[in-house]
Amino acid sequence: MSIRLPAADGGYRLYRPRTDPLAPLVCGPARSRSFYAAAHVVADPLAACAGGPDSQAGPPVDWEATLAFRHRLWAQGLGVAEAMDTAQRGMGLGWPAAAELIRRSAAEARAVGGRIVCGAGTDQLAPGGGHTLTAITAAYEEQLAHVESCGAGAVLMASRALAAAARGPEDYAQVYGRLLRQSARPVVLHWLGPMFDPELAGYWGHADLDAATEVFLKVIADCPEKVDGIKVSLLEAERERDIRRRLPPGVRCYTGDDYHYPELIAGERGGEPGSDALLGVFDPIAPLAARAGLALDRDDPAGFRALLDPTVALSRHLFAPPTRHYKTGVVLLAWLAGYQEHFTMLSGLQSARPLPHLATAYEQADLLGLFPEPERAEARMRQLLAVYGVAS
Repeated sequence: MSIRLPAADGGYRLYRPRTDPLAPLVCGPARSRSFYAAAHVVADPLAACAGGPDSQAGPPVDWEATLAFRHRLWAQGLGVAEAMDTAQRGMGLGWPAAAELIRRSAAEARAVGGRIVCGAGTDQLAPGGGHTLTAITAAYEEQLAHVESCGAGAVLMASRALAAAARGPEDYAQVYGRLLRQSARPVVLHWLGPMFDPELAGYWGHADLDAATEVFLKVIADCPEKVDGIKVSLLEAERERDIRRRLPPGVRCYTGDDYHYPELIAGERGGEPGSDALLGVFDPIAPLAARAGLALDRDDPAGFRALLDPTVALSRHLFAPPTRHYKTGVVLLAWLAGYQEHFTMLSGLQSARPLPHLATAYEQADLLGLFPEPERAEARMRQLLAVYGVAS
């Protein structure tokens, strides 16, 4: 097999796909770390572009394929982080569809004993500013109550509405303090950087990240018993290490750093424990992430790094600026791998990345052995090239 792929410089290169994919893996969860994959949703291609997140035509989600993908993650021992950024929250998946996704996924998780946490935010509020802190808190409370009523753990997602309304750090402390005091079980806090969502710039009341970190840690320190952990998605490894060292006992640090995750999960050579993980890149690299977790259970850090270090090139490519469009590559790889029958995304975001970017994602994923049937992946990549008028 060989395929002619477009390059970023406007030329072409001939690529010969590998023929020895990873063998199927079924295992229980790793014991040494908690690994969650932030999972994508499979769009219904007949409805995905019909009206956007507020359409009254019904959720544009292929429920069967979406839930089947989550079962694949659970079968490999990974937890599912549901209705998060990877599922196109705020980029095609509105709150009504997200609420249904949470309900369905939580029920499936209970049926198979799978681990699940779900995003709770404020995206039922109309876009733009002008919302009061009372309205923002009520929106959070509604979503938190829904997640908890479904029997899942909650991830308190960063709020665009709060970023627009807050006058300073004290407003963040007020909103988050109220939510933590009334939560039925410990939650995960999420600091999502502006590279993932530009509307979250200045979160925690400061543009300066050092000052914002102090606010973030103070919110945790005021109510540590209600915080299971924190997910840091800033793409700054040293900042995450500093935060991790300063957390109260019993509060986990879930890395959301899709650039430096192997080193952050592995921990320090001096014996400092590593981060747990809640990562969007674990969606496409699930078979390798699961194997890496088992290597840590065997006290084999070298084997762990040997499995995960080679995936960083793919992850950095998928999450290249504009980082918020990483979902396009994630969904492409799910289609090429045969986990869904089309390359269609909510709100038409399959067009958010140029063809050379998609071609490189295919090549790098194939080099890692991530396609169960390389021949099918190659054939589907040829189909995509043909749509763009490229002879392969």
